[in-house]
Amino acid sequence: MLARRLAVVTGAARGIGLAVARDIAAADCKVLMVGRNADAIEAAAGRLQGDGLDVLPHCADVTDASAIAALAARLRREFGRVDILVNNAGIFPEARDFARPPPAASVFVVEPETVATTIDCNALAALRLLQACVPLMRENGYGRIVNVSSGMGQLSEMGGFWPGYRMSKAALNALTRLAANELAGTAIKINSVCPGWCRTGMGGENATRSAEEGASGIVWAALLPADGPSGGFFRDGKAIDW
Repeated sequence: MLARRLAVVTGAARGIGLAVARDIAAADCKVLMVGRNADAIEAAAGRLQGDGLDVLPHCADVTDASAIAALAARLRREFGRVDILVNNAGIFPEARDFARPPPAASVFVVEPETVATTIDCNALAALRLLQACVPLMRENGYGRIVNVSSGMGQLSEMGGFWPGYRMSKAALNALTRLAANELAGTAIKINSVCPGWCRTGMGGENATRSAEEGASGIVWAALLPADGPSGGFFRDGKAIDW
C-alpha cells in the first residue's frame, strides 16, 4: 500500500478514469483528477470527496501545451511532487459500429486530419505529460506511469478499420517502450495497460466489462511495488503481446 502518494489521473471525470481515481484514492493516495470540462471534473471530484476520498479537480485540455505547463507548475508549487501518472484521457472520433465496421472507418476513406487529431490526444498528450511529470519524479526518486492503451493497438493482432484509434494506441505503446528504456535503472516504472472493452461512453453499452473491471488492471500498474515490471504491456496484470 502506498501512503500519501500524489497521483495525477487524466480523463477522470467519468468512466474508467473516474473508477481509477476512486480506487487509487482508496489506496491512501491523494489524487489530482484532470478533465477538460470544468463543471464535469468538479462534479466528479465532489462525488468522491463526499465519499471521504482525498481528491482534487484540475481542469485542463491535455492537447494544449500551455495547459500542461500550467498543470506542471501547480504540481511543483502546491505539492512539490507527483508520484503516479495515469495517462487515461483519450478519444475515439471514428464511427464505432464494431459488429459491422462502417465504410467511413476504413483506412482508405478516413480523413487524415481525424487520424492526426486522435494521435494528438491519445499519444502526444501522454508525451507532454511525461515531459511535465518525470522531472518531479526524478527529483523525488519515485514514479509510476501508466499509459492506458488498447488491444486495438497491438501490432501482433492488428486488424483493419479505425486507423486513427489503432495508430494512436500503437504510438502510445511505442512511447512506453521508449520511456522505459531511458528510465531503466531508476525508481520510475512505466507500463501500458489494456483495460479491455468496457461499458463507457467510448466503449458503448454492449461492451463486456464494467468501467470498474477495466480500472483494476490500471490501478495494479499504478501501485506496483519496487520489484514490479517496467516497459511491459498488460491486461488484468498479465503480460500481453505488443
